[in-house]
Amino acid sequence: MNIVKPRKNNNLIKTNKLLEEIEEDRIENKQIENINIEEVEIYDVEIEGTKFANAEITKSKIEKGTFTDVIFENCNFSNTSFENCIFVRCEFNNCKITGGSFAEARLYNVTFKETNANYINLSMTSMENVLFENTVLRNSNFQENNLKNIYFKKADLTQAQIFKTSLKNIDLSESIIEGIAVSIEDIRGASINQFQAVDLLYLIGVKIIL
Repeated sequence: MNIVKPRKNNNLIKTNKLLEEIEEDRIENKQIENINIEEVEIYDVEIEGTKFANAEITKSKIEKGTFTDVIFENCNFSNTSFENCIFVRCEFNNCKITGGSFAEARLYNVTFKETNANYINLSMTSMENVLFENTVLRNSNFQENNLKNIYFKKADLTQAQIFKTSLKNIDLSESIIEGIAVSIEDIRGASINQFQAVDLLYLIGVKIIL
């Protein structure tokens, strides 16, 4: 696993005035903390070398933005869209992004750790060097994804929908895949354990009689 971490800056300027900062279409070297906003629309913003701590931005649109060396810690982005955004060397730690959308986004060297990502939409998202660790992805949607060096470490993929997305060379053996919807073509080449194999017998029309 070779995921590059965000470059850290120990001299961040603290602020709780996100919307004022965004007026310049660029945020750099800030620590944005203790904010609670919803139903905002933010487009084409560049955020670099910044940390979001205890921030709540829900039911919003943050689209076509670029996030570089950004850490999100204890944040809530429920039902917020990050469509067409670019994330480079970013971390989501102990966050909530339930119902969020990363459709058509690009993720490069990104970690999701201890995060609730139920019902997340990752359709047509390009991901390279991405880790989902102890992260809940129940009912998530992977569709027509371009995946390279993707790691699931104790992730919960219960009832995830995977369509036209190859899982070849991806290790699912430490994760929960109960009820996962996937085709034989997409699961071919993935690594699973013997217990998970039972969850995939439906792909070959096998019925288990108890």
